[in-house]
Amino acid sequence: MTIGELSKVTNISEYTLRYYEKKGLIRVSRDPIGRRCYEQGDIEWVKFIQRLKDTGMFLRDIEKYSKLRYEGAATMPERLEMLQGHRLYVLEQQKKWAEYLDNLDDKIEFYKNSIPD
Repeated sequence: MTIGELSKVTNISEYTLRYYEKKGLIRVSRDPIGRRCYEQGDIEWVKFIQRLKDTGMFLRDIEKYSKLRYEGAATMPERLEMLQGHRLYVLEQQKKWAEYLDNLDDKIEFYKNSIPD
């Protein structure tokens, strides 16, 4: 599929996909005239990269993870360790956001009780 098609399927801009390629996050084959040719497996990989970004993984860590992924199955233990560490980070962030939400709920309740009907 073309970069435009991948962009539509993943809802990630062509600019971002080119950036991912430039940073080595995705490796793309090309046709005889040099156009990028994405495969079905690239869809889930690009979506996973986006999820890692959305959950706060640093770009340098995503780059490392991607490099390991392309090196093959021998790097699975290291990738597992990276994902387990990132999972702990996500849980910490989740706890922090739950506390923020509780604080907002308390403030909303305060205003509801303080404003006369």
